[in-house]
Amino acid sequence: MTSLLIGSCRHIFVLLARSALAVLAAVAISDPTVRAADDFEREPINYSASQPANAVTELQKRLWSEKIRLDFDDRWGYLRSVLRALDIPESSQMLVFSKTSFQRQRIAPRTPRALYFNDDVYVGYCFDGDVMEISAADSKLGAVFYTLDQERADRPAIKRQGDSCLICHASSQTQGVPGFVARSVYCDSSGFPILASGTFRTDQSSPLENRWGGWYVTGTHGKQKHLGNLIVTDKRAPEETDNSAGMNVTNLEGRFDHSKYLSGASDIVALMVLAHQTAAHNLITAANFQTRLALAQEAALNRELKKPPGYRWESTTSRIKSVGEPLVKYLLFSKESKLTEPLKGTTSFAREFAARGPRDKQGRSLREFDLKTRLFKYPCSYLIYSPSFDALPAEVRDYVYKRMWQVLSGTDTSVDFAHLTLERRRAIVRILTQTKQGLPAYWKPLETAGE
Repeated sequence: MTSLLIGSCRHIFVLLARSALAVLAAVAISDPTVRAADDFEREPINYSASQPANAVTELQKRLWSEKIRLDFDDRWGYLRSVLRALDIPESSQMLVFSKTSFQRQRIAPRTPRALYFNDDVYVGYCFDGDVMEISAADSKLGAVFYTLDQERADRPAIKRQGDSCLICHASSQTQGVPGFVARSVYCDSSGFPILASGTFRTDQSSPLENRWGGWYVTGTHGKQKHLGNLIVTDKRAPEETDNSAGMNVTNLEGRFDHSKYLSGASDIVALMVLAHQTAAHNLITAANFQTRLALAQEAALNRELKKPPGYRWESTTSRIKSVGEPLVKYLLFSKESKLTEPLKGTTSFAREFAARGPRDKQGRSLREFDLKTRLFKYPCSYLIYSPSFDALPAEVRDYVYKRMWQVLSGTDTSVDFAHLTLERRRAIVRILTQTKQGLPAYWKPLETAGE
């Protein structure tokens, strides 16, 4: 900008230019909405140009080195072998029949798409599909998308995908970063979404009555209602369709051919966990990206204005808070939708999920379910153990730790955290101080009577 200015007025123009730059950069740093939609394709993120490092890339390395092989099955292709290789339980199976995937021509109520997941990886399978869809939470890049051809090969290759996935997976639905989407829609008998009746983004705050439209759901939930198992035949008022036959379904027999899938279940507990986890991953990625962008912009501003390296602008601090605070609230289940009756799944998912630990000396874990009034017994997300959380820039990770400690130690008793009783706060602190590496030194176990 200043390099084009010449003559005796150069010094004045340089000062004006720098002042303008300072104002514009400060605004950009403080307001995440003042940025291009593809900021993550530029420095310092470079999403498409960067080399991912996640569970899927590790699997690919093992395949290339022939330390592992994928076995092809004539019925399910590479599905079962991929799940084993990625340590994804088959019990996590969920079935979605809305045409909301790029393999939509394969998806319908009679041929639902199966989804499987663990803490960091999601696998999508369509019966007779051309490819298997895989997405992974990457510590630096957020959601990264892959496909695996469902054809027998000597050395099957997992291929990274880009723009075609980001059309849906990098929008306001995902915090504006490459992320994961869980939606609820009304569907007709062919699986087409009835968009005129609206859609619902599903996370832990979503009322049950708005969840799982376009999904099969197996499990019991008392008198609580949801949109699962609903196929709309009257498009004039789908929201008025009676879905009583879709409630408390424990067997999907007759709705589709179970032999085409690993099981006939679409477990309600797995669906509950998915709703929490996908949004949590997106918030972690947003905190990562926006902090890195803010720091990069700040460094450029400091160089331009000849400030010392590391000079901290108030706008940078504000921007870190703007992404850190929503993450704190989400990790501690602020505004979680309450359960009014118990939930019970139809598979071993709940038991297998809880067994993954880790546990404190009293055997407690953040993965223990409540399923009576809330999802988890101890309302703090297990994703605090994830590589993505640990890879957060120090500035926002320190903010999150500090705010969590203020809440859990009882310093912050605001309404956002009123659901955390003293006993729950103490238990969460005990669990974390005994199981979580890298906690700040000021985190100390809270005294609890009888311990």
